[in-house]
Amino acid sequence: MAYRKTPAEIRRLESAREHLVARATEVVAEVGWSQASVTAVADAAGIAAGSVYQHFASKAALAVEVFRRAAEHEVDVLGSVLHGPGSPAERLAAGVGVFARRALENRGLAYALLAAPAEPAVGAERLAFRRIYRTLFAEVIEEGMAQGALPPQNGEVTAAALTGAVGEVLVAPLGAPEEDGTDELLAELTAMALRCAGAAPSSTRP
Repeated sequence: MAYRKTPAEIRRLESAREHLVARATEVVAEVGWSQASVTAVADAAGIAAGSVYQHFASKAALAVEVFRRAAEHEVDVLGSVLHGPGSPAERLAAGVGVFARRALENRGLAYALLAAPAEPAVGAERLAFRRIYRTLFAEVIEEGMAQGALPPQNGEVTAAALTGAVGEVLVAPLGAPEEDGTDELLAELTAMALRCAGAAPSSTRP
């Protein structure tokens, strides 16, 4: 009869895996993907490097899990804003603002998610999540057109342009030392988002 893990063993392994992913996320946020070696992650987690492979088959598999979890959380936050109360233009501006502010408040991790050099497996995840962001933005833009609040346009194209523009604008600030100017940058980004979608200047006013 094959050995089956007890519920207590399963809980212990799951807890150890969660701890490992949390520490790996911190390491990536601090030093980036290229420097987040298995040894560095193991040291941060307080375990032997070999123990990492009890939970993940490779460094790439661990990196993908770190990226996926962090990116899924950002998608959930953005989605809650874009699907929340307010007009489509208000939600579009708020979504871009929340996404950018969260990135600027956690620059190391945000830079890793958006732009830092990474293994091909992480790059593939990055592209997959960019498509999710585009879909979320496109849904709000399509809703705005249906209500007559936004001009006729190809919502998918606008959403793709907006996704790329937000990421490109954030790359330089995220890769630089923290400095003043966050509020001004957020204001410029949200204004750009509204212009990109063709929203009237007054469309986000109370």
